[in-house]
Amino acid sequence: MKKLIAILLVCLTVLPMCLSLVSCGGTDEADLKVGAILVGDETEGYTLAHMNGINAAAEAITGKKIEVVYRKRVEETEAAAEAARSLIADGCTLIISNSYGHQDYMREVAAEFPNIPFVAMTGDFAAICGISNISNAFTKVFESRYVSGVVAGMKLKELVDAGKVGDSNKNADGTIKLGYVGAFPYAEVVSGYTAFYLGVKSIVENVAMEVVYTESWFSEALEAEAAKYLMSQGCVIISQHADSTGAPSAVQSAHEKGEYTNVYCVGYNVDMLSVAPDVALTSAANNWVVCYTDMFTAVTSGQKFTTNWAKGYTDNAVSITALGKACATGTQAKVDDVIAGLKNGTVKVFNTANFTVGGEAITTAKVDMSYMDFSGDAPKVVYQGETLECLKTEGGITYFDESTLRSAPYFSLRIDGIVESDKKLGE
Repeated sequence: MKKLIAILLVCLTVLPMCLSLVSCGGTDEADLKVGAILVGDETEGYTLAHMNGINAAAEAITGKKIEVVYRKRVEETEAAAEAARSLIADGCTLIISNSYGHQDYMREVAAEFPNIPFVAMTGDFAAICGISNISNAFTKVFESRYVSGVVAGMKLKELVDAGKVGDSNKNADGTIKLGYVGAFPYAEVVSGYTAFYLGVKSIVENVAMEVVYTESWFSEALEAEAAKYLMSQGCVIISQHADSTGAPSAVQSAHEKGEYTNVYCVGYNVDMLSVAPDVALTSAANNWVVCYTDMFTAVTSGQKFTTNWAKGYTDNAVSITALGKACATGTQAKVDDVIAGLKNGTVKVFNTANFTVGGEAITTAKVDMSYMDFSGDAPKVVYQGETLECLKTEGGITYFDESTLRSAPYFSLRIDGIVESDKKLGE
């Protein structure tokens, strides 16, 4: 009875501001009714990219009518479980969520409804939690982050060649300063910023990068503050794994004021040219329509969506957005060459020949795939997983094999050349 009351309350309080439908094929009964639990809404790039992917996938399933019911701005709390139950009460027969923090609540409700498939985006324990009707999915976005780093590297080389990188833009050891606005020190963020850094480094070798964490996925104010701090430190290129336009907007504003006229930025999720037309180079992006098309096709065909879904450039599941006018000459040709290498296997993002840890080349990288609870005094295993070797050799290249052992990123090595800042924001 308590659950029923909770469902009714959620329907009354959440539904009026969160419901929208995507219908394909008139008003007949849907072949699939999808409930989508979103951490943000259309105003936030990451969630907008998901919504665009969901809507496009719903239209792409030939001969099937797909309805989508959205719950937007759902916090990573028990509110996610309540939203899932209310969506099931509304008749949804597939429940998806788009944020890592929703995962525990998706598992909770999946256990209550074993005949309904659940997909938790960027989650990491579907294969080991013992619940067969929950899956995880994410893209190999580290690939597009690497390519966006190549774009940034081409611009940086142009600036160096033109004599526009001064002493204030260099560390004491002569390395050129890069900046990165990160949300949290999770493996997903570490994997992404490392990929970006290695992309830049593939063009300009002598670079170092400072990462500032906002401790929030979406905060225009904190992301802008982080970008301003990084510019004040002399960073020439600033990238991000955070979901607002705060950082690019701050770089554009500084450019217009004449404060930092040779600083450029790389965004995430969406094209940043509308807010930073003079300084935005490109953005790393996820093409979520590929994931959702696979998902909807499987479910409408009576099949189980794969437990761990992760695809990259080979399947056009990731990309970079349009190149900005500030990009260096020859950037597109270089990008095309790198993407071709990613597809044919001659380019590996985490090629161990290209980085060191603690001054040493790595020869092993074992990762415990267990799901841990770090909230107490000591880490506690919640779901036991295997400890697996993540280095792989293929075509003469030894590399860290990211997002194949599970969909969520697990690269968390802190490589040389990247420093996590102790800068505190919002104080």
